[in-house]
Amino acid sequence: MAVKQTLYRAAKGAMLLKHLTLAILLLLAAAACTGDKNEYVPPPPPQVSVSQPIQKPVTEYIELTGNLQAYESVNLVARVEGFLTDINYKDGDIVKKDTLLFVIEPQPYEAKLALQTAAVAQQKATLLRAEQEYTRQLRLIKDSATSQSEVEKWRAERDAAEAALNEARANAELAKINLGYTKVVAPFHGRVDRHLVDIGNLVGAGQATTLATIYRIDPVYAYFNLSERDLIRVLQETREKGGSSSNPELIPVYLATAGEEGYPHKGELDYAATAVNNTTGTLQLRALIENPFVGGVPALLPGMFARIRIPVGEETNALLVPESALGMTQGKHYLLVVDDKNMAEQRAVKIGTLVDEMRVIKEGLKGDEWVVVEGLQRIRPDIQVTPVKKSVSMEDSKPAPTVPPAQKSAVKP
Repeated sequence: MAVKQTLYRAAKGAMLLKHLTLAILLLLAAAACTGDKNEYVPPPPPQVSVSQPIQKPVTEYIELTGNLQAYESVNLVARVEGFLTDINYKDGDIVKKDTLLFVIEPQPYEAKLALQTAAVAQQKATLLRAEQEYTRQLRLIKDSATSQSEVEKWRAERDAAEAALNEARANAELAKINLGYTKVVAPFHGRVDRHLVDIGNLVGAGQATTLATIYRIDPVYAYFNLSERDLIRVLQETREKGGSSSNPELIPVYLATAGEEGYPHKGELDYAATAVNNTTGTLQLRALIENPFVGGVPALLPGMFARIRIPVGEETNALLVPESALGMTQGKHYLLVVDDKNMAEQRAVKIGTLVDEMRVIKEGLKGDEWVVVEGLQRIRPDIQVTPVKKSVSMEDSKPAPTVPPAQKSAVKP
């Protein structure tokens, strides 16, 4: 019984101690609440990097798209009838001018040439006999030893023999030409496409048979269309340089294909259509581009699409900002500019050409503004920011050279 009373008093003491501890904690919490108040503290303004536009002279370009075509292309055809006996190249070979490509059986044409050559010799002998007899008749008529009709007869014989000799010579020349047609050679230095007829086939029967096609692709043509507005700018720039619209070669052209950085190929404008297309409002232009074979493979092939740009003017003090600083809304470009109160302001701008990933700003900036170049995703217009000034240079962007230093301008063949 005494043990039970002892355990009961111990449990009751522990319960009192627990309640006392809880009461003290509540008093401390109430005292803390009656002290400092819990107020909302706004976050600091977002931090952004700002920079002033770069001022430097730049060349303004028009960027276009076009396609490439071979400088020359010729279908190699069989101009005489016969069996194809030889193909002296591999499909896709690069061949020099006058390289023998195909042979059509020459034996029948060699025999025809020999036959016509013999006919020429025969007619020469006939003419010689007629001339000798006519000369003899002229001597005899002076001595009244022959008649006038005999003289006239041999004069006619001489004239007929002379005509027959000319005919024989023409036939021999024709036979020689046809014999030459049995050998199909390359008309210029170029690349030959696959052969379309195999050895042993009869070619040239009834009509000309296409054997293959050869392309001259060094240099290569680039065709593209220029809008009427850009055309006026190009012509104005040409006149300012002292050129003439009838001499478009003064205008350089830079070209690149898909996957190429910058514009590594250079050429010259060599043709412009005589009138603007009324349907499209564009003028067709053509440039001559160098296309040397490197390791037997040309860099440019006919049919390729190409990026093209043409210089149309120079700005001596252009304003440039990083391309990444530009935004677009409703089809118009804008920049975020920080004012003297550190407020972000949206500024509509008109852009120009791209220079080494720096974009020319034609309208909208004076040059002394601080433009947000990093951290645009953290801010919006009309909020306060914490600007961190940063100096941006052309070296900060990736270079995109227009022409390698070793590249030469296009040279007409």
